[in-house]
Amino acid sequence: MAVDYSQYAKLSPFELKDELIKLASGKENRLMLNAGRGNPNFLATLPRRAFFRLGLFATAEAELSYSYMPNGIGGLPKIEGIEGRFERFVAENSEQPGVVFLGRALSYVRDQLGLSASAFLHEMVEGILGSNYPVPPRMLRLSEQIVRQYIVKEMIGGYVTAGNVDLFAVEGGTAAMAYIFNTLKQNGLVKRGDKVAIGMPVFTPYIEIPELEEYGLEEVAINADPKQGWQYPDSELEKLKDPAIKIFFCVNPSNPPSVKMDDRSLEKVAAIVRDHRPDLFILTDDVYGTFADDFRSLFAICPQNTMLVYSFSKYFGATGWRLGVIATYQQNIFDKALAALPEKAKASLDKRYGSLLPDVRSLSFIDRIVADSRAVALNHTAGLSTPQQVQMVLFSLFALMDESDGYKAELKKLIRRREAALYRELGLPVESDANAVDYYTLLDLEDVALRTYGAEFAAWVKKHVSPDDLLFRIADETGIVLLPGRGFGTKQPAGRASLANLNEYEYANIGKALRGMIDQYHAKFMKKHG
Repeated sequence: MAVDYSQYAKLSPFELKDELIKLASGKENRLMLNAGRGNPNFLATLPRRAFFRLGLFATAEAELSYSYMPNGIGGLPKIEGIEGRFERFVAENSEQPGVVFLGRALSYVRDQLGLSASAFLHEMVEGILGSNYPVPPRMLRLSEQIVRQYIVKEMIGGYVTAGNVDLFAVEGGTAAMAYIFNTLKQNGLVKRGDKVAIGMPVFTPYIEIPELEEYGLEEVAINADPKQGWQYPDSELEKLKDPAIKIFFCVNPSNPPSVKMDDRSLEKVAAIVRDHRPDLFILTDDVYGTFADDFRSLFAICPQNTMLVYSFSKYFGATGWRLGVIATYQQNIFDKALAALPEKAKASLDKRYGSLLPDVRSLSFIDRIVADSRAVALNHTAGLSTPQQVQMVLFSLFALMDESDGYKAELKKLIRRREAALYRELGLPVESDANAVDYYTLLDLEDVALRTYGAEFAAWVKKHVSPDDLLFRIADETGIVLLPGRGFGTKQPAGRASLANLNEYEYANIGKALRGMIDQYHAKFMKKHG
């Protein structure tokens, strides 16, 4: 019986995925291959070993403080003598890789970053025990300094001094975006009817958030061109000159094309900001930046105008940890925009944030995000849980201490081998692009038809094959789940496949199955046109 797939047309790709999974897994003796979601099947083990070993040391420190062992009660750890006790712990457990890493990390923090070893250990021990509220609520003091070094190294390079960057530790990139949009609205920096420019295609929720009733923003698409390697043409970036556009919102490297903005695009945006739009807000999600070669964020070239969001989820295989940061430059236009608000608006905000400090107008935008994340009144209990912050610090130190970037190089090779396997079985060469990250790949139906059997067949496919119906047919007949490119704002019919969440042989099977379907369509085409 034919299925009416049009009923799913309005669903987000991530909700549609559930329907595709049902279809793909509905047949016995067949393995479902879910290439639809970006959750990686790799993860960083050494900083996790370190986390759990640190937890054992921290528990011993709590019991050393005071202990009622029969009842399992300990006390708050003490800083006095903690460095010596830790060094003894490392020496006694030197056969454990996680412990060795902790010893090296302490040396790095003390000798390379110039931070107090005792203060660092005490913050980590208290943090992993979760025995105190996060203080400061924006981020633990030394944790912020360490994670900031990682963000500057990976996202910004030498373009911005680390000391000029503030971080707010949050529950992953998704929480960051929700918090940012809320605070922009609460402070009158974006209002209903304002224009928001969105770099397309993009992670679907970033299209959906501005459309919500509470924001009511008008979206302006800044379309990347697949014929230009998914870069933004100058003509598209020129749209940012429109003074009605309040904010430019993008994912870099992009999702799903998986391409970083090239130097031309970065310099074009910088020129527009410098010469035409010094008031433009920029919001960039750089979660895939660590998979790119020589990555440079928009934050590096437009620091005053840019808020950077980074999540640890993909690079470290930590989606379940919910770890992310919001970064702002200390001299930024968000704070300038607050200072330029009309007196009536300022008075209203004085009332909103008046319980936090006497001089509300000195409260920075990033600290307003912190307060708004807990409905202001609960600001004193705001902040990411301290064990999460400790794991974030250990991930950051793992990357900072990896001077040869061995972990990064291995992940890049892993993903690109998977891509090669998929396209080899599909019968197509992998196109070389220095800006490609390859975390995802977009399988453009018309392009695949063109490259396999020529222009006439591609035109026939475009006319006779519904892209959405094809995704359901692929799921039903092959057990493979892909997400629809249209849900990410692509103009061409395409399916998004993650190259991070399956094994190499499974990507080969996907390529083989998809090529089989193309061949079936071609046989049908040849019956009518042969």
